[in-house]
Amino acid sequence: MVLVVGSIYALPNLYPTQPSIQVAYTDSAKSADQALLNELEDILENEKASYEEIFLRENKIVIKFNDVDTQLSSKTVLQNTLLDKVIIALFLEPSTPQWLKDMGANPVKLGLDLSGGVHFLLEVDIDTAQQGRLELLLDTYRKSFKEEKIKFDNSSIKDLALYFEFSNKDSYNKALKKYRDDSPLVNGLQYIITERPSSNILLLEYSDIALKEIRDYAVGQNLTTLRNRVNELGVSEPIVQRQGSNRIVVELPGVQDPTAAKKIIGKTANLEFRLEANSRTSPLRKEQFDFKENEFQTAYLEKAVIVSGDRVTNASTGFDESGFAQVNITLDMQGGRAMQKATSGNIGRRLGVLFVEQKTKSELVTNELGESVIEQTTFIEKNIISLATVQAVLGTSFRITGVGSPTEASELALLLRAGALAAPMKFVEERTVGPSLGKENIELGMKSILIGFCLVVLFMALYYRIFGIAANISLIINLVLITGIMSLLGASLTLPGMAGIVLTVGMAVDANVLIFSRIREELKNKDPQSAIKDGFSRAFVTIFDANVTTLIAALILYIIGTGPVKGFAITLSIGIVTSMFTAIMCTRAMVNLIYGNKNLKVLKI
Repeated sequence: MVLVVGSIYALPNLYPTQPSIQVAYTDSAKSADQALLNELEDILENEKASYEEIFLRENKIVIKFNDVDTQLSSKTVLQNTLLDKVIIALFLEPSTPQWLKDMGANPVKLGLDLSGGVHFLLEVDIDTAQQGRLELLLDTYRKSFKEEKIKFDNSSIKDLALYFEFSNKDSYNKALKKYRDDSPLVNGLQYIITERPSSNILLLEYSDIALKEIRDYAVGQNLTTLRNRVNELGVSEPIVQRQGSNRIVVELPGVQDPTAAKKIIGKTANLEFRLEANSRTSPLRKEQFDFKENEFQTAYLEKAVIVSGDRVTNASTGFDESGFAQVNITLDMQGGRAMQKATSGNIGRRLGVLFVEQKTKSELVTNELGESVIEQTTFIEKNIISLATVQAVLGTSFRITGVGSPTEASELALLLRAGALAAPMKFVEERTVGPSLGKENIELGMKSILIGFCLVVLFMALYYRIFGIAANISLIINLVLITGIMSLLGASLTLPGMAGIVLTVGMAVDANVLIFSRIREELKNKDPQSAIKDGFSRAFVTIFDANVTTLIAALILYIIGTGPVKGFAITLSIGIVTSMFTAIMCTRAMVNLIYGNKNLKVLKI
């Protein structure tokens, strides 16, 4: 029964995958439709790009191709024509029959080094992180100077420096002393202070030490956030790691929906809660924003941010009394206190929820070599998604409405759950690893498995004869079961994973060798039937101990390892369990089938 189930779940691996493209609208509120499908058909026909099939599936358009070269050239053509209108991603479309899919049987996901997955290289915008820190610092010093009665005429941020112009020399000197008192750090100075005493102006910039701290924090926070977002996508064995001072590498092997992955990973979404400005608010303390759903409707919000998205501990979607989508927000203790303090004295005023999003604008330009290339520039867009009257004092839990469609609400909740990015990021490099790049690895890996398998089969057949043949059949069953279990679990097979299978091939017959050696020992003093029975039962303890200790080592590798190490540990762990089953159960069943209930005088082993 185990063999039948294992064979069914291993079966999808016999069906090849097909190079394909997924196309989806950049705007989450839009779903791919027939109009977009017709537009894509026209573009491909004009460029004489041949494709096998184009169809609409789950709000995306899928285009199948016969080879990787056509797939890549078609992606370039579509990108150059449609630019920011759509997200285009490469992937491999499985050709598994529907009846197997209905049973939950899918092919083993291949790691990035074999034949599939998406590679992103993202660059963290440190200047924006620095700008954000300076805005908070500006607000802090404004409040501090007012409390200490230090008079200033102008204050702003110019060229990533804090600019203050003071009313008199006394205020100038007091501010300079405060700057100097605040500047020392454990490992150096936090600020570079530029003095202009003749005009009572002070400029404050972050020192190199402080900039390094800002950069490390921004990259570290973004790493954590990206890992959370990848986990939300449910990708097995992802790699999210830092590269250099301000870049992050994200590798998603076996991604089935790369368009969604790119949209979620690349999006910088955050929320800012601000009170609506009233008629008495100074023009310097308020900003005008458009509404997300209606760009012709605007409102003024105070510049002071009550709480931002980094204070959100949980976010889920739901529906309000009218049936419209909403996002349920839970803040941490500090965020809850800030919200309570801000709303307790402002019941009856309106509270604005500002959606902050980094967007990318693509333009087709000609480079120095006369080639047409896509140039990307990033910009920050802030829109109001909700402006509601404060009916009661808000705490750590509340809801926001007016977030658009259920899809947009779900996406916003996911981004908030995963955490806010400390700084925007842009895609520096995007690469989808296709089968052509992993072809050599697959060939070498399969060759090593086949060579190991053939040598083991030959040795067992020559040395143990009929018992060896039974062990070889068990070995084949073992490989089928490993494939079936990996397919069932959705684990990714990597090149180190193939090494784990090669090791398992040797270890699988190791148990049989112990059993057969024990039978030989028992034959010296017992009849063949008793020798077979005692050989299997007495070798079990030794086999169990040896395999459990190896399994513990494999589990430790899986827990503390990353990427390729995990791939090796997964196949090794599965292989240990299946090899114990096949050696003890399957080999014994076959031996009993051949020799059971027979009056044996001689046993050739």
